[in-house]
Amino acid sequence: MMLKKKISFITILFGLLFVCLLPGAVFAKSPESSYWYPETLLKWSPESDPDAIYNKSTVPLAEREVVFSVNETAQSEAKLVALSALNSNTSGVPSQGGKDFFANTFSYWQYVDVMVYWAGSAGEGIIVPPSADVIDASHKNGVPILGNVFFPPKVYGGQEQWVNQMLAQREDGSFPAADKLLEVAEYYGFDGWFINQETEGGTTKTAQKTKEFLKYLQAKKPEGMQIMWYDSMIQNGSIRWQNHLTDQNKMFLQDGNDRISDSMFLNFWWTNQQSSHDKALEIGRSPYDLFTGIDVEANGTKTNIRWDGVFPEGKAPLTSLGIYRPDWAYKTTDTMEAFYQKEQDFWTGAAGDPRKTSENGSWKGMAHYFTAKTVIQELPFVTHFNTGSGKFFAVDGEVLQDSEWNNRSLQDILPTWRWIRESNGEALDVDFDWDTAFYGGSSLKVSGNLSKENVTHVKLYQTNLPIEKDSEVSITYKTAVKKPNMKLGISFVDQPEKFVFYDVKKQSHNKWTEETIKLNKYEGKRIATISLFFDSETPIENYQINIGELKVTNKNDDKGIPATPSSPTVKNTTFTDGLYADVKVAWESVKGEIQHYEIYRILPNGEKELVGAVPNRALYLSDLRRSGKEATTTLEIVAVTSDYVRGNAATLSFEWPPYPKPKADFSVSQTIAAPGEEIQFFNKSSEATEEVEWHFEGGTPEVSTENNPVVTFQEEGVYSVTLTAKNSEGEDVLLKEAFITISEDAKYISNVALNKTATASGQCAPSEAAKYAVDGIVINNSKWCAIGANHWLMVDLGEIYTLSSFVIKHAEAGGEPAAFNTRAFTIEVSLDGETWTNAVTVTDNTAAISEHSIQLTEARYIRLAVQQPTQGGDQATRIFEVEAYGF
Repeated sequence: MMLKKKISFITILFGLLFVCLLPGAVFAKSPESSYWYPETLLKWSPESDPDAIYNKSTVPLAEREVVFSVNETAQSEAKLVALSALNSNTSGVPSQGGKDFFANTFSYWQYVDVMVYWAGSAGEGIIVPPSADVIDASHKNGVPILGNVFFPPKVYGGQEQWVNQMLAQREDGSFPAADKLLEVAEYYGFDGWFINQETEGGTTKTAQKTKEFLKYLQAKKPEGMQIMWYDSMIQNGSIRWQNHLTDQNKMFLQDGNDRISDSMFLNFWWTNQQSSHDKALEIGRSPYDLFTGIDVEANGTKTNIRWDGVFPEGKAPLTSLGIYRPDWAYKTTDTMEAFYQKEQDFWTGAAGDPRKTSENGSWKGMAHYFTAKTVIQELPFVTHFNTGSGKFFAVDGEVLQDSEWNNRSLQDILPTWRWIRESNGEALDVDFDWDTAFYGGSSLKVSGNLSKENVTHVKLYQTNLPIEKDSEVSITYKTAVKKPNMKLGISFVDQPEKFVFYDVKKQSHNKWTEETIKLNKYEGKRIATISLFFDSETPIENYQINIGELKVTNKNDDKGIPATPSSPTVKNTTFTDGLYADVKVAWESVKGEIQHYEIYRILPNGEKELVGAVPNRALYLSDLRRSGKEATTTLEIVAVTSDYVRGNAATLSFEWPPYPKPKADFSVSQTIAAPGEEIQFFNKSSEATEEVEWHFEGGTPEVSTENNPVVTFQEEGVYSVTLTAKNSEGEDVLLKEAFITISEDAKYISNVALNKTATASGQCAPSEAAKYAVDGIVINNSKWCAIGANHWLMVDLGEIYTLSSFVIKHAEAGGEPAAFNTRAFTIEVSLDGETWTNAVTVTDNTAAISEHSIQLTEARYIRLAVQQPTQGGDQATRIFEVEAYGF
């Protein structure tokens, strides 16, 4: 069904993102994942990009297979592609993980056949490779991952010149942009590109040239690389979504004997895909090269899908399936527990059991249609049930980093089935536990009331592991009960439903305990399933056990201790305020099966702190905090094998500058108040400050050593405030004369900018003009928006007012991502609109609403000037309200 007036799914995604001419570079302190326009892509090289080494994945694409299926409705002939925004923004994505626990640590790779890294916008960049940590996680799970090339519709910033730049040819007929796409994919280590051309204005010539561009990619790409085309452009060059494979769009998949694309993602407006199936066979292609699209971004598991139009009952699927924005599970939650529950509902279904998907109602879950695949096919196999983020980081049960983190490079192969729990009673609960970990930031938790009436068998992993004469399985666990009440189960490929169970006997005493079981009795067999079995002759209320490590290894297949990393270097260390360091650490890769490298810091007291872990051979340490007044920091780099054997450390160090003197600074809740009204002062002195001393002229108290004292002034007048910041290296004094005004007139203060005349240097659209930043409304997208660097908004107050403060409501205040909050801006004031005085300077705002008290100042005009519109590279300024308080 063709809906001519309906905007495509790509358009919806970028509805708030607009065009800009190539913006000036925005330099981030830490390395960022790449994003380009065609012009900047053509100039890119790994040699000229200082961030390139940090964006490189070193994890090869694992092989995987289906050993057996637990659901008779599932199949593996049709494939599944997920178009997922694995990072919330195009710009500002850290290259090697971030500093927040709550992150999109997608975990259902076993059902996905291809992942598309969904990103790109007209305001940031339209050519986006996957971030390195996502490539690592995808490859570890055997899933090819594609970058995204997005040409937006013109209404959302698309430019014909971008299309023309991509399609430009050399005299020899080659396409420079195509060559660069292949170079990027090979250097960064991902598996191809999803290409979506929705910019209107094309002609038949455009379509033919696009086909030749795709054909060129086919001829030049290495074996295994994939190019997926989106159903948008048709053969006459216009943008007209077909929603099926038709004679209008088939040329972008197959042109006679020429393979043009490896697959095609079909748009959403369909009821039955029989015609696409038939057309694919007609042109000599598999119907499973077509991915019928479903859009779940808005409604997730409540999306109404005509499933029989792709999966007719009792017949083979008509096409493969394409899922647009399964990251719905992440973006509609704000806790890890809720996110993982929504993911389970999406992929496994409401019953929470991949065998019972027919019980799930209209949304059966992907496990109903697709068989889970496994990469666990060779020894060693080790998992810590580490989801790829944490509130802390533990190593062998000891917390060696107590701050939040995320790094999907470190995500383990997680359980194949979430969750198969067999019991005649009320089965025990099984889930991830982010409060307890043996390695990383999480473990597996089994809990509930346990008795002989609810013996519970938990099937975790599908595998195809060989058992050799020295093979053994080890489990590390922690429980407060007297004995574990747990057995470890394995089944074999020839009889996957028949299990052998081994008692786990060692008492834990609520400490991490390891038990090892020899498997030599079954030499020559292959393990199909690894499970856990729980029972107790006597009832145990509130039973809980955490599994921190599960591994299958060969005892005598000793790969030895890995070598010490060679040539460790520290490069270009930069310092902030003498207290923070940005450190580039690099080393030579160690030969052998290296899982990753751990980087430790030796603290002045001799203790170790984990500061990073990466599969790569380079790590950027951002904002490393000086420990006390240390003069030298020592780092250690340790290679870790695939069975988590650690080698000897390579040691290196760097010197700190002299410890800094403090710098005094403060802010205040208000600069004008009525007599007796409380005013709070806030110490904003540099972090090196060890103590402060305040002096408040005419205030009560007159002197304070508190950080944030509350002061009253009883008499009308104008008063000065002095703050002295001190440490062992010296002191700094800040005097603000005539800073506080005490007056009965304070009761007349109001927002004098409300509904006044506002003008601006530009606007994104008439509906986002300057006047919407002073209308008192922060809902319904009432804002001022402007694209590009150095935009300003001016408000004419109509008459001269005495101003005391400003409030700016940024993107997040209006419901947009925090990454779009204005980063750097100034507020100027003027009596005549010609001569301006700076009142406020902000260089590092992250807040949704920023408040700025100033010394009483007379002005008729105020001007907000934006130097950095967002936290990253997006060049759209979004201001929902500018408020000026005065009388």
